[in-house]
Amino acid sequence: MVVTKEKPIDEILDFLLPYTNILVVGCDGCTQPPRGVKEAEVLSQLLTLGGRQRGKDLNFKVTSVAKQCDSFLLANSLKTQIEGSEAILSLSCGVGVQTMAEVFPEFVVFPAQNTLFIGMENREENVLLEYCAACGDCLLDSTGGICPIARCSKHLLNGPCGGSQGGKCEVDPSIPCAWQLTIERLTKLGQLDKLGKIVPPKNWTVSLVAGRPVKR
Repeated sequence: MVVTKEKPIDEILDFLLPYTNILVVGCDGCTQPPRGVKEAEVLSQLLTLGGRQRGKDLNFKVTSVAKQCDSFLLANSLKTQIEGSEAILSLSCGVGVQTMAEVFPEFVVFPAQNTLFIGMENREENVLLEYCAACGDCLLDSTGGICPIARCSKHLLNGPCGGSQGGKCEVDPSIPCAWQLTIERLTKLGQLDKLGKIVPPKNWTVSLVAGRPVKR
């Protein structure tokens, strides 16, 4: 089960205002509460109004997929709908945002949700990969869609430790260095300057504590 909470409208607008044509993608998978096409349509309407209040007309296309964490399904579902878009706004959990960024590396992908309570399935190796730590304050907008909390062995928020070799993690050489992946992706997107912003220590009070009941 994956639990998410929508980010504040103003925060999402901060992501989107540099762009004009945006594809809003819902997810019909395991996220609770539902974040499908109906929710994507409502959010796009609110963002349209918010954009106008800030003096910017935003153009949205809205769709939804069965599971954003399924890379094969994602690629086949969106390959035509994504044409003409400058950015993608994902209503999925953090895993879906990262899968979207991997499948469509030429597009910048933004999270519309904060993931509270989760991995990506690797069918070839029959394993689950933890791509989201459900920290409750998603920062994938500034790291190229790659989570340093879940995918960096040292959970570093401000760049690589300098100990990786050949793109592999110093702690566990069997996995890629998350910050190497982040740098490569931001360089490709022309957004490497995002790493110049210092990220403060994580506020873990916004995440769910183990054993705390979750309202559905």
